[in-house]
Amino acid sequence: MQRKFTVIGHPLGHTMSPFIHDALFRLSGRPAAYGAADIPPADLAARYAELRQLDGFNVTIPHKQTIIPLLDELDESAARYGAVNVVACGEKAVGYNTDAYGFLKSLETAGIPLAGDVVLCGCGGVARTMAYEALLAGCRLTLAVRNSDLPAAGKLKEELEEAIPGAQIGIISLSGLAGTFDLLINATPVGMYPHADAMVVTEEQLAGCRHVFDAVYNPRRTLLLGTAQRLGIPAVGGMPMLVWQAVRAHEIWDGVEYDVRDIQQLVEDSYGEMERLFQK
Repeated sequence: MQRKFTVIGHPLGHTMSPFIHDALFRLSGRPAAYGAADIPPADLAARYAELRQLDGFNVTIPHKQTIIPLLDELDESAARYGAVNVVACGEKAVGYNTDAYGFLKSLETAGIPLAGDVVLCGCGGVARTMAYEALLAGCRLTLAVRNSDLPAAGKLKEELEEAIPGAQIGIISLSGLAGTFDLLINATPVGMYPHADAMVVTEEQLAGCRHVFDAVYNPRRTLLLGTAQRLGIPAVGGMPMLVWQAVRAHEIWDGVEYDVRDIQQLVEDSYGEMERLFQK
């Protein structure tokens, strides 16, 4: 009997998940069918029995938190971040979070260190995960946000300080950001298609950063990445994170390992598929 997996979210639009996961199943030699299920929030509980019949599924916005009460167990990663993006269905349905793994592997394969002074633009769900990882790596963290997000950044700071004793965290408005940083992380949607002419910081602010990570993966060359490259700053975009978090899902589901060169090729192929989808 063919194994079945899917991604759930709402709205899904041009999701990259089927393309990436189909490729990973082929690479591992563990064939399976992978689909996409657009499930409105009001329908999640009613559709859960259907999902439970699958071998596993991925979870994206807006279900990453609301899926949790329906599951039997949470892995340590999901419990820490309060969000699930991978579910393994067996005797029990266990939720995992692989976003942190994807983030760390993206930096590692790009040769970008997670160390020193880090400025993190944004304070939403993905920013929260990156903030934890930066602090766990011993970084000094500055949260740079819009003025309207300063209260939310304050709450995140309190949470992080409680969870990680000794954490060094500052908060500043994006307009007031100045100085030098070892790594700038864009964890906001600024610069995402179709608003590709926007950048979360100014060129002057960017010039003070030694490395850049942009979580946006569409377009491939965001204004932030293009400006960083023009300034000679090593930078990486969001597609490697998307692919590596999927790799971790397959490690969970099938216990498989992948050659780094194959994954790097899949990143390139995924950019090509993304450009094909959005040129329609």
